[in-house]
Amino acid sequence: MSEKDFPPPVKWVDDRLGIGKLGKKNLRKVFPDHWSFMLGEIALYSFIILLLTGVFLTFWFRPSMADVEYQGSYSLLKGLHMSEAYASTLDISFDIRGGLLMRQIHHWAAVLFVASMMVHLLRIFFTGAFRKPRELNWVIGFGMLFLGIIEGFIGYGLPDDLLSGTGLRITQGMIQASPIVGSYLTFFIFGGEFPGDDFVSRFFTVHVLLIPGLILALVTAHLFLVVYHKHTQYPGPGRTEKNVVGYPLMPVYMAKAGGFFFVVFGITALMGALLQINPVWLYGPYNPAEVTAGSQPDWYMGWLEGSVRLMPGFESHFWGVTLSWNLLIPALIIPPAFVTLVALYPFIEGWITGDKREHHLLDRPRNMPTRTGIGAAFITFYGLLWIAGGNDLVATHFGVSLNNVTWFLRFAVFIGPVLAFWATRRIAISLQRADTDRILHGLESGIIVRTPDGEYYEKHTPISNYEAYELTARDRLLPLEVGPETDDNGVRAPKRAITKVRARLSKFYFADAVQKPTAAEIEEAHAHGRHDEHEAVEGTTDTAELDESTSHEVTPHH
Repeated sequence: MSEKDFPPPVKWVDDRLGIGKLGKKNLRKVFPDHWSFMLGEIALYSFIILLLTGVFLTFWFRPSMADVEYQGSYSLLKGLHMSEAYASTLDISFDIRGGLLMRQIHHWAAVLFVASMMVHLLRIFFTGAFRKPRELNWVIGFGMLFLGIIEGFIGYGLPDDLLSGTGLRITQGMIQASPIVGSYLTFFIFGGEFPGDDFVSRFFTVHVLLIPGLILALVTAHLFLVVYHKHTQYPGPGRTEKNVVGYPLMPVYMAKAGGFFFVVFGITALMGALLQINPVWLYGPYNPAEVTAGSQPDWYMGWLEGSVRLMPGFESHFWGVTLSWNLLIPALIIPPAFVTLVALYPFIEGWITGDKREHHLLDRPRNMPTRTGIGAAFITFYGLLWIAGGNDLVATHFGVSLNNVTWFLRFAVFIGPVLAFWATRRIAISLQRADTDRILHGLESGIIVRTPDGEYYEKHTPISNYEAYELTARDRLLPLEVGPETDDNGVRAPKRAITKVRARLSKFYFADAVQKPTAAEIEEAHAHGRHDEHEAVEGTTDTAELDESTSHEVTPHH
């Protein structure tokens, strides 16, 4: 459609804003097609659902801790004194038409938002989509995940029920463990001694204005960089570092995205209608003197609670200052260190490997064994801490000692990641060797051939050009070389010690990785295979007949 063919309203806007030229350039932008790319879309659509349902809930939620006597529809709590926040949550659940459905959709969307971002980041990590030029986008995405977890935790505390109050009490203890500033931060957040009188109103402002605004800004920057850098794609015929093979944004992806949004919205609404989540009326209002038996936070906070539960209780005293190591280490040292390491991983890997090139083709996880092993170690560490967050439930459900579960996890959280790294790395290397064998020798055909001297072997069928290209579309992994101590003029090379450390790390990173075969090795293997088959055909008298239609030569593209 030319600009003169625009409908009058569109032409009026185009004359003033120039949307025709802008749309012509961007609406035909090509994006690759793969199911794993939808993980990011699920996160985006969950965030949109959170905004829509959150607006509905703010109409009736009262962010106040003023004491009121409940006179609503839920008879089991009628006449009980509680905060306005908790009373309004009950009103939304029982007296506002569609209120409970909206509450549950909002909560399920929050769970889905965090889960989809986590899985999306794992896909990016294992396929190497964070490499240059996308390091900044990795940091932005990780920042969105961090803010999403904080946003979910704050929203979880707004109803002021007994379960959320228990979680806030644990959080208050972690904050107070901060040396020097702990007490000041506690008074600032809660407006006085816990639980204070102001935390609901303050949490509400942060929950509905500050963090959503930050996430929205990061989402905008994230999508802008995706368009600017162009989308990554998996290796395949016709796909290079300098092109994108896929479908245009308009009309293909706009139709797909629109339909997929309603799929995500529909499934989330179905979950909200049929699957109960956070029934605050069963817990009652928060009372600092009470605690909910078997209380658990939302799943994405479980690893933080697990680290606190695993830490032995001990403290130190220095110059009148008490350091509670049982909270300081698991709450204020381990989580920030873990988060910082993950956020900076693209820069760490780039420094170790010395890879400064731009990458638009994704890696198969098996082709980067060390990175895949590191990812498995991170997941194992996170998972063990997550299990530790429910060590009491593990003990009661399986009929084992709570102390035994705790001590087992204390050792497993250190040993498990190491074992996961080693096992995953060895599996990836084995898969690389299997791929190399497929490239060089093809697939097992099931046809047994006998040679003139009586030897039997199985004939291999060459793989297709498509598969051969996919298996060889990767770089050769070479560790960094230290280089000579001095240059031609006898001047000592600068930063020699750091260079040696970097070379050792690089050697470890690429150790045992199976390099892809060269063109000469492939040609030699295929020539050897043709020679063997030629001898077998001429010397065989009572073997199975060979299928000549499958004995063609394959030359993979490099």
